[in-house]
Amino acid sequence: QVQLVESGGGLVQPGGSLRLSCAASGSAFSINDMGWYRQAPGKQRELVADITRGGVTAYADSVKGRFTISRDNAKDTVYLQMNSLKPEDTAVYYCNAPGVYIRRSGFYNLWGQGTQVTVSS
Repeated sequence: QVQLVESGGGLVQPGGSLRLSCAASGSAFSINDMGWYRQAPGKQRELVADITRGGVTAYADSVKGRFTISRDNAKDTVYLQMNSLKPEDTAVYYCNAPGVYIRRSGFYNLWGQGTQVTVSS
């Protein structure tokens, strides 16, 4: 069984920074793209940023220039560095790996459990 485990959320003042981490655990698997989504109360889940295994990145317009996604393939871990945080960034942030191949089982779309990010003074 393969799981995505997130960490790093919390409460931060406007203008502050947080770094989220998401590590895949398990055995006999490989991961291609990884990404971060967020869902604010009363809103749909939206893509924040994603990154290919080769390091090609894409960002939502609302976070360009403030957030940076990166990954460590050796550790099967993806990071989201969030700077210049705004109250509108408040949401539950979810890690996603849409094409995880588990040997002898197939391909799966995996999600983390979510981590709360609150930006407030």
